[in-house]
Amino acid sequence: MLLMRYFDRFGENKDVFKQQSKSRAVQVERKLLTELEKWRLNSQRKPLILQGARQVGKTWLLKEFARRSYKNFAYVNFDENPGIKELFSSDLRIDRLLKLLSFETGVTINAHEILLIFDEIQECPRALTALKYFCEEARDIHVVAAGSLLGLTVHEGSGFPVGKVNMLSLFPMSFEEFLSSSKNGEKLARVIASGDPELLKLYSAQLREEFKLYLFVGGMPEVVSSFRRNSQWQDARTVQEEILQGYRFDISKRLNGKELEHVLAVFESIPQQLAKENRRFVFSKIRESARARDYQKAIVWLTNAGIAVKVPRVTKPRIPLSSYQEQSIFKFFLADVGLLGAMAGLNPSSVLAGNTLFNEFKGALTEQFVRQQLQSALDLKPYYWSADNSRGEIDFLVQDRCDHGNSKVVAIEVKAEENLKAKSLKAFKDRYPEILALRLSLSDLREQDWMCNVPLYAFSNRCFWLKSDQNQ
Repeated sequence: MLLMRYFDRFGENKDVFKQQSKSRAVQVERKLLTELEKWRLNSQRKPLILQGARQVGKTWLLKEFARRSYKNFAYVNFDENPGIKELFSSDLRIDRLLKLLSFETGVTINAHEILLIFDEIQECPRALTALKYFCEEARDIHVVAAGSLLGLTVHEGSGFPVGKVNMLSLFPMSFEEFLSSSKNGEKLARVIASGDPELLKLYSAQLREEFKLYLFVGGMPEVVSSFRRNSQWQDARTVQEEILQGYRFDISKRLNGKELEHVLAVFESIPQQLAKENRRFVFSKIRESARARDYQKAIVWLTNAGIAVKVPRVTKPRIPLSSYQEQSIFKFFLADVGLLGAMAGLNPSSVLAGNTLFNEFKGALTEQFVRQQLQSALDLKPYYWSADNSRGEIDFLVQDRCDHGNSKVVAIEVKAEENLKAKSLKAFKDRYPEILALRLSLSDLREQDWMCNVPLYAFSNRCFWLKSDQNQ
């Protein structure tokens, strides 16, 4: 069994491994570091806002960026140091702010050499407004701000510096980023990046094992670091439960009355919604008498907070897909696959070794994984398609540039194991021959005249999408 093989890897040296792990910092390579460096080198840069849900690693990323690319950084946290908000309560002259911020942080803020970091900026709307003046009067000062998706959404339209900032979004770690946190993971990440079928086959056993680890651990940085340090499942689960409780607390802090009741009810229903064979969100699964109009605001709230992600149904696979979406029919996923497993109460042996009780939910975790990779690794917005009579469904549709820069619709069917049947996908391809067809499973790479079967752990490499295009 996979779980036993994983523990056997350490065997009698398990205690030695634990000791070594404690003394070794967990190294993580986030792909957004590359985008931050491009921002730094851009002569037309504006102050940058890095947005994302809580606990996705925004603070660490900005400090790591500063460590790599600047002599020093000046760090301001508006949540931990509420008194610093007073600096922004009167006028927002840049020379005044730089003098006071240099005094408060103990770092002289020089152009190009120092990165000025505003953390939890949504807690200080006046600091958000100040970014406009940094843009207009002091572009040589490098300013980055981190904020929660929900908080920034609330402040848009009320002093938000529209057109005066650059924006980047941070999501939970992709599978490749997860690999980078393990001792030999960088080599496995290079195997995926190579797109070489022979290498993929040679390392398929290791990649499958890491894939199943990722289904349990997920991509929340603190969870990954906790697990990689000691390889203790309970350590990872404890952090996951803390994050989920933090989300519940955040919801309770910001809402009250019926709004609070509805948001919590939708949030807690997500595992049950995804456990169904048909993963379409059904309001009656919240409670029998639940009506869509009563809970729509809760869906919007959780989406804006980055806690959950809505995948709408489209009626046709036409470009642009957004023109054919139906907002009232959708799937609703959590931000992270590990958090989904934690909410469902899945134990490691269920996820890694598999059992009959887990078979149906394995499909939910695998679809969650694919949705997460589409967002975090490929920066693509997913949709799905289902027939009006409910006979036939395509798990995901995305719009991507695959053929010499031309946009194409890619239809993706997801299989949790090595099942190579694809009746719905074949019928869909016959009906819409212009689309690209991908089947994702744990089988090795296989090319057919109408589609390409790509291993789940490797589908974020777009070269396989091109293979499907070339086979048409």
